[in-house]
Amino acid sequence: MPGPNEITHYEQIGGEAALRKLVNRFYDLMDDNKEVEDIRKLHAKNLKISREKLFLFLSGWLGGPQLYVEKYGHPMLRRRHMPFAIGEKERDQWLLCMNQALDEQIDEPLRQQLKHSFAKVADHMRNQ
Repeated sequence: MPGPNEITHYEQIGGEAALRKLVNRFYDLMDDNKEVEDIRKLHAKNLKISREKLFLFLSGWLGGPQLYVEKYGHPMLRRRHMPFAIGEKERDQWLLCMNQALDEQIDEPLRQQLKHSFAKVADHMRNQ
């Protein structure tokens, strides 16, 4: 957690509007790229709920409002992802979409910091 004079990652990316844009781009990439069809199949046909939940989670994860916690409680990411078979292939496909969205919308050095953090979380979700 940043100190009182530090700017959060949420603020650095541009707050709510920029985060929604990032999440929407991530899911648009997942929807349009045949290379990531394995991870796409793990999601509902309509991505509206997935988009909203990722936005809510990332808001707090990046140091902004704890919207996910307020609505759903503790994220318990690994537990919530256990029903889905997530191996290296699924992790890498998820990261392919997120990294491209970051490349398109986030400047350095924040982009590399976020890529590193997302990679750690994505790897932690593996259960296969």
